[in-house]
Amino acid sequence: MNHRLSPPPALPTLDPELIERMNVRGPRYTSYPPVPQWTDAFGPDDLGAALDRAAGRADEPLSLYIHVPFCKTMCTYCGCNVVVSKDRNRMDAYVDRVILELELLAERLGERNTLARIHWGGGTPTWLNDDQLKRLWYGIQACFTLQQGAEVAVELHPGITTVERLQSLRALGFNRLSMGVQDFDPDVQKAIGRVQTVQHTACLVSAARALGFESVNFDLVYGLPNQRMETWTRTLDMIADMAPDRMAIYGFAYLPDQRPNQRAISADLLPDPHTRVELFTAAYSRCVEAGMIPIGMDHFARPGDELAVAQQARRLWRDFQGYTVKRAQDTIAVGATAISDVGGVYAQNNHRLGAYAESIDAGRLPVVRGIRLTDEDQLRRSLITQLMCNFWIDLTEFSPEGADEATALTRYAGELTALRPMIDDGLVMQAGAEISLTAKGRLFVRNVAMIFDPRLKDGGGRYSSTV
Repeated sequence: MNHRLSPPPALPTLDPELIERMNVRGPRYTSYPPVPQWTDAFGPDDLGAALDRAAGRADEPLSLYIHVPFCKTMCTYCGCNVVVSKDRNRMDAYVDRVILELELLAERLGERNTLARIHWGGGTPTWLNDDQLKRLWYGIQACFTLQQGAEVAVELHPGITTVERLQSLRALGFNRLSMGVQDFDPDVQKAIGRVQTVQHTACLVSAARALGFESVNFDLVYGLPNQRMETWTRTLDMIADMAPDRMAIYGFAYLPDQRPNQRAISADLLPDPHTRVELFTAAYSRCVEAGMIPIGMDHFARPGDELAVAQQARRLWRDFQGYTVKRAQDTIAVGATAISDVGGVYAQNNHRLGAYAESIDAGRLPVVRGIRLTDEDQLRRSLITQLMCNFWIDLTEFSPEGADEATALTRYAGELTALRPMIDDGLVMQAGAEISLTAKGRLFVRNVAMIFDPRLKDGGGRYSSTV
């Protein structure tokens, strides 16, 4: 099929003063309301009630997230909830309890048991051995039914993943891979505690294609310690030669007060905000030169990819698992620290393995915090997600008081006033009730989204820098 997509916008040179002004702390908006707004007054009974509500929509497919927290070593840059362990008995016990949690959820959901999407994240899911992978996979199949054409993805660390492991994953039914590359420069890899070779990564990509995986994604991270433009450019050239189907280019979130492992990284080794922007724009340009289409704020895909087509049609969606066209109304999540988005609530499991195990053994959902979304929260979530995915919103779609332009402009008068400086800076354009981001404005989409977040008042220090 010939997909005729509009050419991606070129990124203009940015004024250092603008970068400095936009460099504030703010949410990444992988959820709305963001996690710091959640409360520990939310517990298992609240999630149970949400599951009961969700069970009533038996014909709608679900999305499933499996959290595997185990890693071989701790990376100094990591912002995930991980457990460093080589104890296979400990991993066996964890797999057993995740299967029990799946059974708890399936029982509450009743006839609503079809999955459109599965994602295994971590941690490092491929640190499990073949037997553990199989038991967990068959545990899913015992509780749920996969929809025809379901997206089944797994994250992996190339440095500890073998071709044989890819063969096992493909045999089970996985059809998408996401490889955490980050950077190929040896000085950067040493600083972040994550070593892998270019040769082995390329070998895994070739094997994945030979095995029939539908898509291979690379994750890169800019803003890491020791990162310099000349070495970053070499990494980008090496990756272009491997030609992944998708790319995700994330900014390093340096939060040493919240992530003790990041205290091993000296702030003096980190690129300044202006250099961070240059690193991202270099990656953007290299991806576009390689024929990829920018997706959302930090992803890229081949022109025929469903994400690229969806963004052109302004129907791209985003959740904790990333960008997708297989939007499920509800996402259930299992494992320590996993987050469910179901029945109008967010619910996060206990991150401590011992406490997680105690809950499961007692037959209780292991929820320790969350939030029930109000009607206004749900409206704002849709608005912010539309903005983050498609760089465009029509405010009449988010005005329950009336879908006419005048009513929408009145409802969002405060936000539109706050947007005026961004319009003057050439970041945002307004045409009546329609708001769109320019090529320059896309770099600061988090800043724009913050304007439409009525919950965001104080406490910006809890978030990472937007630049």
